[in-house]
Parts: sequence; structure tokens; C-alpha cells
Amino acid sequence: MIPAAQAASADSIRAVLDRVFATPEYAWEVRRHPLQFVFDWYRDLLAWLDGLAASHPVAYWVLIGLLVGILVAVLAHFAYLVMRALRPRAVSDGMPSVVAERSRDAAWHVAEARRLALAGRFAEALAHRFVALVLELDEDGALRYHPSKTPAEYVREVRLGSVAGDDFRLLVTTLYAHLFGGAPCSELDVAAFDRRASALVGHRATA
Repeated sequence: MIPAAQAASADSIRAVLDRVFATPEYAWEVRRHPLQFVFDWYRDLLAWLDGLAASHPVAYWVLIGLLVGILVAVLAHFAYLVMRALRPRAVSDGMPSVVAERSRDAAWHVAEARRLALAGRFAEALAHRFVALVLELDEDGALRYHPSKTPAEYVREVRLGSVAGDDFRLLVTTLYAHLFGGAPCSELDVAAFDRRASALVGHRATA
């Protein structure tokens, strides 16, 4: 009788366990990772490349070379975009007269600088005063004016004495600071810029 009772007890326990594990709390399921399809695709791609390398080695290396070339082109294009974004904005954004056709002389730009200063547009006044300076130095032979040149390019080519050359570089630095660096510009700044520019032209004329 004892073995039969033990068998009955085991069956009862098994039945109870089956009922317990059948409840929703024990309904276990393996959740799929949201990016599992990416992992599966990557694994399949590696397997396909391994098969291609084994069956068609020439085609495999041609494909690898093509992919490397595309990657290099993408990186080069990205580097170009980054350099272009980090470069100072085109001078035409703040100095339209520098890149425009040379249709007005230095005297016109000096007068325009004064008009803009009286109107409170001091940064634009600096731009026109610099154009007048460049045109005057071009007439003196200290540099060669060209519509596509930036102020920084004139710094590299200007032919002045060491002191005057330093003054010219200071003017360009001041110009960039006010036009592109966000430095505030006042009537006093314009007046000081005008005095230094006039002194440069006089220095060149008497050199």
C-alpha cells in the first residue's frame, strides 16, 4: 500500500506543479532585441562575404576595393564640408564691395564709409574704409587688387616696411574681429581705423 500511496502523491504534486506553471505569471518567452534584424543582417553579410571570398576571390577583392574607395570619397567629402563650415564666411557676406567688380575708386569708398558711420552702421563702414585702403595701396604698388581676394590674402602679399606691415595686419585683424568675430563696433573704432589706414597710405607714398 505504501508504494501506491507514494505514486499517488507524486502524481498529485506533478498535477499541482503543472497548474502552477500554467498560470500567466510563468508564461516565459524570449524577447527579441529591437535591433536584432541589424545583427542578423550583419551576420548574414559576413557569411556571404566569407562565401564570396572562398568561391570567387577576385570578385571579393574587387568588391572590397570598391567599398574602400567609396569610404575614402565619403570621408574626403565630409572633411571638405567641415573645412568649409569652419572657414570664415565669404567676405561677400560682410564686405560686398571687396568681391564686387572694381567700378568705384577709393574716394567713393571713403565717402561711403563716412555715410555709413553717420547712419550708425559702423561695421559696414569699416569694410568700405578697408576697400578704399586696398585700392590706394594698389595705386602705390604695395599690393595688387583682385575682386576674389580676401583681406587675409592681402596680408600675405602687401609690400610695406616692417612697421607699416604690422599696422596693416592689425587693421585686417580688427576688420575680421568686427565683421566676423562679433566684436562690438563704435564710431570711435571707425575713426581709429580711418586714421591708421590714412597713415599707411601716407607712409607708402613717402617711402
